[in-house]
Amino acid sequence: MAAKRSFKGGVHPLKRMHHGKILSENSAISACSVPDEVILPISQHIGAPAVPIVAAGDRVDMGQKIAEAGGFVSVPIFASVSGTVKSIEACSTLSGRPCDSIIIENDHEDRLSGDIVKPVRLAELSGQQIIDIIKEAGIVGLGGAAFPTHVKLSPPPEKKIDTLIVNGAECEPYLTADHRVMLEYPEEIVRGIKAMMKALNVKKAIIGIEANKRDAIDAILKYTHNENIDVTVLRVKYPQGAEKQLIDSVIDRQVPSGKLPMDVGCVVVNAGTAYQVSLAIEQGLPLYERVVTVTGAVNQPSNLMIRLGTPLSHVISHVGGFSGDVAKVISGGPMMGVSQQDLEAPIEKGSSGVLALTHKMAKATRESDCIRCCKCIEVCPMGLLPFLIDAHSNSNDFEAADKDSVFDCMECGACSYICPANRYLVQSIRLAKAELTAQRKKEKQ
Repeated sequence: MAAKRSFKGGVHPLKRMHHGKILSENSAISACSVPDEVILPISQHIGAPAVPIVAAGDRVDMGQKIAEAGGFVSVPIFASVSGTVKSIEACSTLSGRPCDSIIIENDHEDRLSGDIVKPVRLAELSGQQIIDIIKEAGIVGLGGAAFPTHVKLSPPPEKKIDTLIVNGAECEPYLTADHRVMLEYPEEIVRGIKAMMKALNVKKAIIGIEANKRDAIDAILKYTHNENIDVTVLRVKYPQGAEKQLIDSVIDRQVPSGKLPMDVGCVVVNAGTAYQVSLAIEQGLPLYERVVTVTGAVNQPSNLMIRLGTPLSHVISHVGGFSGDVAKVISGGPMMGVSQQDLEAPIEKGSSGVLALTHKMAKATRESDCIRCCKCIEVCPMGLLPFLIDAHSNSNDFEAADKDSVFDCMECGACSYICPANRYLVQSIRLAKAELTAQRKKEKQ
C-alpha cells in the first residue's frame, strides 16, 4: 500500500465543512421505504435516451426491462417496483430539465421479474460476455457522471489499456455513500473489480481511497491479497475523485487536454459501480436501486438503499423531514451538486446524495471585483486561468474564453471556493460553455 498521494492544485473544503461527513459516515446502509409511485426518466445517463417498451396500463414486475438502450452509448431502464404503468409523460428531473418518464403505480408486492437472468460464475464468462451482462443490467458510473459502464470497458483496439483504476475517493464534503459501500460490501467490490479486469484483459487494478476512510481501506485490504489489486491511500483533498486527478495521483500519468483516460492506458470506474457489477454477474440483478447519502439539515442523516424513481420528497420524509429552516436542497454534494426546484424530482442512477442546507448554510455571498490574487490559478486542478475566463465571459467575449480552454474546466468549484472576492467563477464559465455550444450548434444547422 503506497503512501498518501495527490495531484497539483485542489482545495480542502473539509476544513470549513468539518462536520459534513461526520453526520452520516457511521450510519449503516438501510432500506428507504418505497413510495406509492415511482418516476423513471428515460434519460438517466450520458448518451442517447432509452426507448420505452411499455405503455400505460401495462403490468410490470420489479427488475423488468421497461426501456431499451437507445444506442451504443445508452443503457436500458428497469422497473424498481412491481405494479402498473400509469403514464409516460414529461416530469421534473434532478437536472432541472423536464424529461419523458415512465410512471409506475406501486402495488407493494415487489414481484421479481422472471426475465432476470440467472447468475453465472465469473470463470465461465468471456470478457465480451461480461461486458454484455453489464450493458443489459443498465449499469452506469454511480459516482455522479452516469456514463454507461459497458462503453468504458469497450475501448477501441488501438487503445492499449494496462490498468483499471477504481475511484473510492468520495472527496465531496457530506457524502458518505461510497464509504459505506466499501465498508459493508468490500468482497463484492473486489469481485466486481476482478470481473472488469477480465473484461478489459488487464492484469492490474488500483483502488484509490482517501485517508479519512481508514476503516474502508482496511476492509478492502482483507480481500485484495494475491489478486493483483492494490490500494493507494490518497490525501484528503478536493477534487481528488475527478478522473484526471485520480489518474495523476494513483499512477502519475497526465491526461492531455481533449483526451480521455484510455489515451494514457487506463479506465476509471467508481467503487459503487464495481459493487453493482458483482450484483449483475452473481445475482443477475439489473440496476434498479442504489445507495444515496441523505444528509445536512435533516433529522436523521442516513445512507439509504433507495429504489430509482423515488421522489425527493419521499426520501426526505423517510429521514424524519427537515431540521431547521431549510433554504436549499441539493442533488449531490455542496461543491458540484445541483440545487433542486422541485422536490418531486426522482432519485436517478447518478444520484449520490441529497443535501439539505439551511438559510445560514446556503447564504449567498456578495460578489466584488477581482483583486488578481491568482488563488484560483493555484487551486485549479486543470491548470486553467479561471479569473481570465470569467472576465472573457462577463464581457461576452466567448471566443477568447474558448482560446483559454474553457471546455477543459470540469466545474469542480475549487476556484469559486477559494476566491476572496467571492467571484461567481463557475457560473460565468458555465455561461461561456453554453454560449459556445449553442453557437456551434447553430453553425452546423
